[in-house]
Amino acid sequence: MIVPVAIALTVGLLGRAYQALKPPPPKICGSPGGPPVTSPRVKLSDGRHLAYREFGVPKEEAKHKIIVVHGFGSSKDLSLPVSQELVEELSIYFLSFDRAGYGESDPYPLRSVKSEAFDIQELADKLQIGSKFYVIGISLGAYPVWGCLKYIPHRLSGASLVVPFVHYWWPCVPANLSRESLSSLPLSDQWAFRVAHYAPWLFHWWMTQKFFPSLSFLSGNNSVFSRSDLEMLQKLSEAPSVGQEKITQQGDHESRFRDILAGYAKWEFDPSDLKNPFPDNEGSVHIWRGGEDKIIPYKLNHYIAEKLPWIHYHVVPDYGHLLFFESHLYEAILKALLLGE
Repeated sequence: MIVPVAIALTVGLLGRAYQALKPPPPKICGSPGGPPVTSPRVKLSDGRHLAYREFGVPKEEAKHKIIVVHGFGSSKDLSLPVSQELVEELSIYFLSFDRAGYGESDPYPLRSVKSEAFDIQELADKLQIGSKFYVIGISLGAYPVWGCLKYIPHRLSGASLVVPFVHYWWPCVPANLSRESLSSLPLSDQWAFRVAHYAPWLFHWWMTQKFFPSLSFLSGNNSVFSRSDLEMLQKLSEAPSVGQEKITQQGDHESRFRDILAGYAKWEFDPSDLKNPFPDNEGSVHIWRGGEDKIIPYKLNHYIAEKLPWIHYHVVPDYGHLLFFESHLYEAILKALLLGE
């Protein structure tokens, strides 16, 4: 009797472990029982849909066309503080979109740095915004911009990486610098990113278990925010962005968790190997970092900027990770990208 009982217990434990590791099925927009589709969408060549939002001057009249790539836990409805006067003065057309699995865009289990870059290209082509466009990637939304610089540099008029994500396993970065940068994070964040990189199959369980915190900024740990970030969070809480309830409506795993997994997977390229997409200065690439940013360790972006001297590296003193919500700073980002100021 002992052997059958042991086998039954083992099978039962394995079954429970499998269920804990397995992500739940997504609630796909427009499917039976799923959230409704309320935004315009394009259908990609692989059958997926991307939801998008257009604003600014009409694309037919615009001098500058910018695709905005939102960050972790955000969406196309991210409200950025640019004045209508500047939009009209510089004749800017903006296109933002829900990245795969966020908002009303279909999930994509195989999402990667490469797939995100080609999603951007196909979205631009479906909406016929022209052969060239600018990209602005915010925080974790910077890895799709790195992908654009690698896979579709011929389509770019310019690029800005704002408070950009860093990969602690980029081969170009000295191991001691990567370790130092990773160890500067809260312990919970260190382990979450290690699991995402080394054991992605375990990541869903890691992010949903209740034994210890998984990510500091998801567990209410405000110590990762600078003073200016906390002030901005207070302002934002008084006027919540439109569409916040839709961000993870298809499932946390399909949106936020897969986003981290794609960013911290092994890339097909190393940023230090990238070539200047604008050798004749017909465009520019920028990195913007807050001097008080506690979420993104500054040394890795600083190292990449030194390795790639054609990147314009900007440090904004006294501001943290949420500097892009400051109107004068966001307008400075736009002017540097579009006018070289």
